[in-house]
Amino acid sequence: MSLVAAALVVAAVTAVAVGAMLLMRSRAPAGGYYEDGDRAAGVFGVVATGFAVLAGFVVFLAFESFDTSRGGAEAEAQIVAQQFETAQFLPPATRDRVSGELVCYARAVVHREWPAMESGTLGDAPNPWGVAIFRGLGASQPRSPSEQAAYAKYLDQRTDRETARADRIHGAEGVIPTALWAVVFVSAAVMFVFLLMFADSAERVAVQSIMMGGVVVVVTSLLLLLWFLDNPYHGGAGALQPVAMERTLDLLADEARIVGGVDPPCGRTGARGD
Repeated sequence: MSLVAAALVVAAVTAVAVGAMLLMRSRAPAGGYYEDGDRAAGVFGVVATGFAVLAGFVVFLAFESFDTSRGGAEAEAQIVAQQFETAQFLPPATRDRVSGELVCYARAVVHREWPAMESGTLGDAPNPWGVAIFRGLGASQPRSPSEQAAYAKYLDQRTDRETARADRIHGAEGVIPTALWAVVFVSAAVMFVFLLMFADSAERVAVQSIMMGGVVVVVTSLLLLLWFLDNPYHGGAGALQPVAMERTLDLLADEARIVGGVDPPCGRTGARGD
């Protein structure tokens, strides 16, 4: 969702809420519906505090997931670059194959996995080039000490890469459960209804509008923030982008020229034979 779309949503919800408040005001008695306004305000404060505490907890939960996804994407990209360098010390046949397939892995992340995460269709499928590299390593027979050390190091890096990838795709699933969303929306609805009862025909229109509008703007903005953090790959403003892996692709291109060239078994988008 773009910032413009978010602003329009906030404006639309606020307009509807203010309209509802003014409609209630036109029918409300002078002094409002509550005979004891101070006591009603105290109860509203309890409801609002409960909503604020709940919302704060959910925001923390969602932001932690958002930050984990971002950190996983950056770590994965860095490890792929390190694996490419480590692969140069493997036996020649394995080195050439692994180097090319690592480039394909990075391309698949940028051009295939990222759009799938944005659309929510990635699922639990592994990166096919990660599987291909692992199978190729099984046929490798490192003999010299440097080759054996590089082989062991590469396997350690593969474990770290898969862990980072799991962190990256974790955010695509959404961390806030449906039950928690329901409680948040019910709490917001209770606040709205409670606030409507403060309608007072003796109060000025501007005061009543600002009272309702201010609360609704804050609550709606908070709900949109929760949605944003729970969907880090939504494709709108502020969404996570494959910037780190794109930098890694540029780095691999530079390093490939240094080692004499690499022939990836895939096309630009990371698909075999495209």
